[in-house]
Amino acid sequence: MASRGRPRPGSLQVLAAVLLLAAASAAAAGSPGRPAPGPPLFLPLTRSYPNANRLAGSLRRGLGEGAHPNARMRLHDDLLTNGYYTTRLYIGTPPQEFALIVDSGSTVTYVPCASCEQCGNHQDPRFQPDLSSTYSPVKCNVDCTCDNDKNQCTYERQYAEMSSSSGVLGEDIVSFGRESELKPQRAVFGCENSETGDLFSQHADGIMGLGRGQLSIMDQLVDKGVISDSFSLCYGGMDVGGGAMVLGGMPSPSDMVFSRSDPVRSPYYNIELREIHVGGKALRVDPRVFDSKHGTVLDSGTTYAYLPEQAFVSFKDAVTSKVHSLKKIRGPDPNYKDICFAGAGRNVSQLHEVFPAVDMVFGNGQKLSLTPENYLFRHSKVDGAYCLGVFQNGKDPTTLLGGIIVRNTLVTYDRHNEKIGFWKTNCSELWERLHIGGASSPAPSSDTGSQADMSPAPAPSGLPEFDVGLITIDMSINVTYPNLKPHLHELSELIAKELEIDSRQVRVMNVTSQGNSTLIRWGIFPAGPDNAMSNTTAMVASTRTY
Repeated sequence: MASRGRPRPGSLQVLAAVLLLAAASAAAAGSPGRPAPGPPLFLPLTRSYPNANRLAGSLRRGLGEGAHPNARMRLHDDLLTNGYYTTRLYIGTPPQEFALIVDSGSTVTYVPCASCEQCGNHQDPRFQPDLSSTYSPVKCNVDCTCDNDKNQCTYERQYAEMSSSSGVLGEDIVSFGRESELKPQRAVFGCENSETGDLFSQHADGIMGLGRGQLSIMDQLVDKGVISDSFSLCYGGMDVGGGAMVLGGMPSPSDMVFSRSDPVRSPYYNIELREIHVGGKALRVDPRVFDSKHGTVLDSGTTYAYLPEQAFVSFKDAVTSKVHSLKKIRGPDPNYKDICFAGAGRNVSQLHEVFPAVDMVFGNGQKLSLTPENYLFRHSKVDGAYCLGVFQNGKDPTTLLGGIIVRNTLVTYDRHNEKIGFWKTNCSELWERLHIGGASSPAPSSDTGSQADMSPAPAPSGLPEFDVGLITIDMSINVTYPNLKPHLHELSELIAKELEIDSRQVRVMNVTSQGNSTLIRWGIFPAGPDNAMSNTTAMVASTRTY
């Protein structure tokens, strides 16, 4: 049976960038003396590019067009058998091939390293840095955690289902396959030296991190200016599997349903879910139940959907009340108390005649209609039986929507415009539409002398002027949170003083403790009337360092 929730969001993966002057560092450590203020601190900002999704023409004519090329990649596997979807990524010169889980809830792309002493047996051979003529380690520096010899940067990720991955960071040429318009690019990735839990036992080689973060493959490509700040996933249906992925912008269908996604609230991709309707009737729950903690999180690397207790009980009861003609049976795995029904038949296209329609209503009033395959999975031991793929999220108040919810749905993560779009479609047919006109990118090449193709295209000129709204600052300070907490207000005032702004414009947005280090996300808000904090957001600018 597929993994229940792998990978689930684990510890917050916050960017690490030390931006305070020596005065701030002294304050963080609790030192009574501070050096005299220096000159004002200037943060370089770059203007964002026009939205590449606003393209004329129909979806069929316009797929693949845009201000930047995109990486069009096939998806493989399926939810029931594997619990995830994978894509093929090529690393190094000559290229070494890997099957990676596409995961919008992770921020690092990593593969097993040849030197790994605790890695499982996966689909492909481990990455061998010595065999790549373009590989280089990310050398130890003040902005990363280093190995014991202080030679190379390291990474470590832990997930809520108790699996983990750790290793060193390297940089090499990454290729996206023959169908991609995007040429190979240099990127930083993790070379695993240890993995535990589901990561150790899974068939896939590793993770392709699509989340927000310094090491995310999306952030790296966007920072290079080679793709627009958007990506799309389309998972196949219950009996088909596979699908398509696009890194970069693509035109939105005219009837795509959108929800706002707030990058300030959480590092995870969230949506504004307000109601769930079953059989046309809204669940009798307070809409605020979907807005706790991180809000409603969309995570492509999680298999199923998880609701807070109140919402789950209401959803379960509503569905059960609509299927009187079916027999309730035990689930396929005795370790879980699955809610399953027999007698529905094998034809997925006819499940709507037995199971109720489910609608998700967003904060803007738009509605995403789900078919039964978006909340059911096949019983692996009883023919014609199905089980709820929606579970209670323990005592966690977060609403977590995994891959099952978006089967046969094109999901566009429009990070530039801070929204996520949904469009019901046949994902295998969508893949064929992505190849109208063919792809122009060469296959992964073993040529070590063609580095000219790796440089990003120049930024467009003549961009419109606009006012800066919100700036986020992510910093890592080598002080434990209990010792740092009393000084947060003082740090806020120091930042405000250096930026020559009102202290009310500086606010702590996220604090995460990792061992002896504290990771902090600050928000620098625009001034409103009378210099008060304004809620208007025109752009987000983050500093990123390795």
